[in-house]
Amino acid sequence: MGTPDFAVESLKALVENGYKIVGVVTMPDKPMGRGYKIQCSPVKEYAMSKGLHLLQPDNLKDAAFIEELRSLRADLQIVVAFRMLPEIVWNMPPYGTFNLHASLLPQYRGAAPINWAIINGEKETGVTTFFLKHQIDTGDILMQEKIAIGENDNAEIIHDKLMILGAQLVLQTVDKIIDGTIQAQPQKTCEKLKPAPKIFKETCQINWSQTCDQIHNFVRGLSPYPVAWSELLFSDGKTVSIKIFTTKKEVCSHAFAAGTLLCDGKTYLKVACQDGFIHITSLQLAGKKRLDICNFLRGFQFSDTMKMQ
Repeated sequence: MGTPDFAVESLKALVENGYKIVGVVTMPDKPMGRGYKIQCSPVKEYAMSKGLHLLQPDNLKDAAFIEELRSLRADLQIVVAFRMLPEIVWNMPPYGTFNLHASLLPQYRGAAPINWAIINGEKETGVTTFFLKHQIDTGDILMQEKIAIGENDNAEIIHDKLMILGAQLVLQTVDKIIDGTIQAQPQKTCEKLKPAPKIFKETCQINWSQTCDQIHNFVRGLSPYPVAWSELLFSDGKTVSIKIFTTKKEVCSHAFAAGTLLCDGKTYLKVACQDGFIHITSLQLAGKKRLDICNFLRGFQFSDTMKMQ
């Protein structure tokens, strides 16, 4: 059961390693993009290419879907980046239902674990397999694997690493369930749990009053999607939205107000923050293409009265 590219890698690993996939459950096709063309999920595309039995329920509690799912007589169900399942679904197979989650549970339960781990400046993250239960992302842990988060790693880099690592962990978890050696452990209770709630556009705006580290982590944690943004304020009061994809830190003392812009007109554009400057190295003006800073400045008339807000 899954929808995006992250889930395809696990399905592909199971198929290529000879496991019998009796069914694939993914979301219904829906209109997407500027033209609102009907598109199917990456999981559906892969499943169709391999001739796998496909289910696309609108309602996971629908009686016809439940009956068809039960008729497949699956021994085990695997969930990767899918919707929250009702108990009648996750409690159906004799070996249970396990989920692959892109964090080291119990930390970063929720919809955006990769983004929040980077935003919070974590030095490591990982993947976890766990049995489903009523409360989201709280079931008994089966297996975990860790990876380091580099100083400049963004959400895309960590997503791709965890996608590959997660697929291998799914295989290992299935094997241990099959041979009866899996040992499920309750999630440890921690003094401070860090959540990973869904991210919305309004929560992606940069706060230039923060530190260099906080802003740099925020930008890379949201890059390339859903992407951090700010507003460029002109002297006449007009504003334009700017998406910011990559940055560099310059930690130093200064007397500039947060959001002040400094630029040589050719090679750098930096923004004053609490303890230094953030150099913007790739960005996108509203309605324009994404550019590196040098190409951006070639076609942009900078004024020292501009600021970020």
